[in-house]
Amino acid sequence: MTQRALLVMDVQEMVVARYPDPDYLPRLRQAIHAARADQIPVIYVTVGFRPGAPEVSPRNRMFGRLAGNAGAAHPNPVHPDVAPEPGDIVVTKRRVSGFAGSDLELVLRSGGIDHLVLTGIATSGVVLSTLRQAADLDFELTVLADACLDADPEVHRVLVEKIFPAQAEVTSVAAWIRAGKS
Repeated sequence: MTQRALLVMDVQEMVVARYPDPDYLPRLRQAIHAARADQIPVIYVTVGFRPGAPEVSPRNRMFGRLAGNAGAAHPNPVHPDVAPEPGDIVVTKRRVSGFAGSDLELVLRSGGIDHLVLTGIATSGVVLSTLRQAADLDFELTVLADACLDADPEVHRVLVEKIFPAQAEVTSVAAWIRAGKS
């Protein structure tokens, strides 16, 4: 029997603030509530670093500005509108993919989880990177297209309509809930 988990990725306060969409968090909250109601584990994936970010190279184009920055220590908290509840798992990653520098795969394998339902910000960042790595790790995948956001709507559209369907079922939050979260 398939064991699913809902991954809520990079929905941290600082990230959400850069992607203003008033309908995003309520849609994501619907998916989270539906998963909990069906006893599907909700796993939050956040990005964070040690004090001074020693795990970041200045050569890294995305995170390099944090190298040596004492303020880069802790992960920015998950947005309070979709915050973890007791029993939810929070995984800290060190790069773009949810698997990079984290114990996500260990948590999933230990829980017998073989089907990931992906949500998060940004579609072209954490969602794309995690989807590709999860597919290579032989996880079954679903992407909730409207529970993902990207700064570029056209990039989001191309990914969810043309790229992701090669490796995942792509659906909406409402359709996923209606289908019984399959």
